[in-house]
Amino acid sequence: MFAVVRTGGKQYRVADGDKIIVEKIEGDAGTAVTLETLMTGEGAAVTMGGAVTAEIVAQTKGDKVIVFKKRRRHNYRRRNGHRQNLTVLKITSVA
Repeated sequence: MFAVVRTGGKQYRVADGDKIIVEKIEGDAGTAVTLETLMTGEGAAVTMGGAVTAEIVAQTKGDKVIVFKKRRRHNYRRRNGHRQNLTVLKITSVA
C-alpha cells in the first residue's frame, strides 16, 4: 500500500518503512507526526484521503548552496551561502 503526502510544499509517494527527507518539521527525534494525505492506493485501486503517520528520525542540514552574483565591468561581486534545515522521517503506517 502506498500514499501520496504533501509537506513543505512538495509531494512524496511513500509506503510503510520508507525514509524520506523533507523540509524542517518541528519536533525532536522519536516524535510521531501525521502528514497531510492526498491519496492512497494499492495496485490499481486508488482512493482519496487516508492517514499517514511518521516518526522523526533526525533533524539535519542540507548541503551548502553558494549564491554568487556578478555584474561584469562594474566591480560588483556578492557571495552568499545557504544550508536548508531538513527533517528525516520514517513512515510507520499508511492507512
